[in-house]
Amino acid sequence: MTTLLDMRDISKTFGPVKALSKVSLRVNAGQVHALMGENGAGKSTLMKILSGAYTPDAGGEILIDGAPLQTGNPKLSKAAGIAVIYQELSLAPNLTVAENVFLGNERARRGIVDRAAMHRETAPILERLGVGFTPGTKVAGLSLGERQLVEIARALSTRARIIVMDEPTTSLSMRETEKLFEVIAALKAEGIAIIYISHRMDEIYRLSDFCSVLRDGSYVGTLERENLSAETLVRMMVGRDVSSFYKKAHSDGAASGEIVLQVEGMSDGRLVKDCTFDVRRGEVLGIAGLVGSGRTELARLIYGADPATAGKVLLEGRDVTPKSPRAALDAGIVYLTEDRKGLGLFLDMTIDDNINICVMERDAGPMGLRRFASAAKRSAGAFKSLAIKAPTPQISVGSLSGGNQQKVLLARLLEAQPKVIILDEPTRGVDVGAKSEIYRLIDSLAQVGLAMVMISSELPEVIGVSDRVLVMREGTIAGCLSPTADAPVTQEAIMQLSTGSHATTQAA
Repeated sequence: MTTLLDMRDISKTFGPVKALSKVSLRVNAGQVHALMGENGAGKSTLMKILSGAYTPDAGGEILIDGAPLQTGNPKLSKAAGIAVIYQELSLAPNLTVAENVFLGNERARRGIVDRAAMHRETAPILERLGVGFTPGTKVAGLSLGERQLVEIARALSTRARIIVMDEPTTSLSMRETEKLFEVIAALKAEGIAIIYISHRMDEIYRLSDFCSVLRDGSYVGTLERENLSAETLVRMMVGRDVSSFYKKAHSDGAASGEIVLQVEGMSDGRLVKDCTFDVRRGEVLGIAGLVGSGRTELARLIYGADPATAGKVLLEGRDVTPKSPRAALDAGIVYLTEDRKGLGLFLDMTIDDNINICVMERDAGPMGLRRFASAAKRSAGAFKSLAIKAPTPQISVGSLSGGNQQKVLLARLLEAQPKVIILDEPTRGVDVGAKSEIYRLIDSLAQVGLAMVMISSELPEVIGVSDRVLVMREGTIAGCLSPTADAPVTQEAIMQLSTGSHATTQAA
């Protein structure tokens, strides 16, 4: 094994905050080196120092092939063969693939951009990646997975030897994820080093040769592939044993609870077709299925966010079919969107305002003036009960980690005192420690009798948290899986229903 990257004793402070404390990382050529840790552990800061975006504190050094790299200079880092693909892609949708590949590094002849040259140079890179689009394709017409490959093509155009991938599969379908894994395997075979950042354990097991863990800005240790296990990794990341991630303390509401929510014949005329199911008090009903199967679209119909062409929603036997989210909220149905930044939170507003925004009328005093003391008391209670980590409720919610942002959004929904909670990808972009806290919260809400619907693309999650699992395929409910003592729900059973290869389905 040849050490390509050697980061030694890297530290970084931001005012009084110690983001990194003497962190070291060694990465070999032709290997995938996973980097794990909770949100705020220092992963992003370390990678920004590697890319030249940040300058480290004095005392550390970075070596590429044994030669020192001048830090704090993105151009020098790029010239040394370092490329970072961030979770939020930095592409220009109105430009072609070739123009994006050479964005900021355009080929020119006599002072004029040479698009023909860029197309010629991009073509063999795309062929190398085995993609189905051309250099002249507009990025706006590509899927998220294809855009991810354009970012990789950009990295290869700079002759990158070290590629950092930050949560690359967060928004990808299963097919796109498989394609990305094939590309990673090919890059690895060519001797390129991949630093892979992800919160998804199954990806770490499948891809990584080594896995290094950071916690609270410090290096904890590195494990080789054969020593990877969920228990060890989680203990290293959070400093405690959370191996009982999916332990359920609530009784099985699917078997004993009264029916709270009934959805009958729900359709939108396009993506959702004649969906019927029920949810009982104290039950967690999981909904699984491939991307595009209609899971989110069904949830939005139930919540009144999109218009239904047929069907109705009954709450405790009463028809409450909502025409708007406000009507659903008033009836006792709340919805946690999968896009917390785009559709859920007001990122420029405070934590306090985000928690209280749906129930501000409760704080109205004489002449409609708001009573800020009662709002502050409410947000303080949420801080304590959901263990939101922030200096004060008065800071911007946009400054929080993904897990704490999700807790703020959950706190807002719980203040509405709902009877039914629909959770759409509740742990997307959330670190392992925050995931375990969200799982415990879901379990505790089931214990007090709330009916919950949880949509998740992570099969271990939907199996571990749910009492029953509905599986959707092409806008319809393909089947319902209920575990028994002799036959637990399995990933294989879900995938068979998702793809239509299962001969037998159970009634929902």
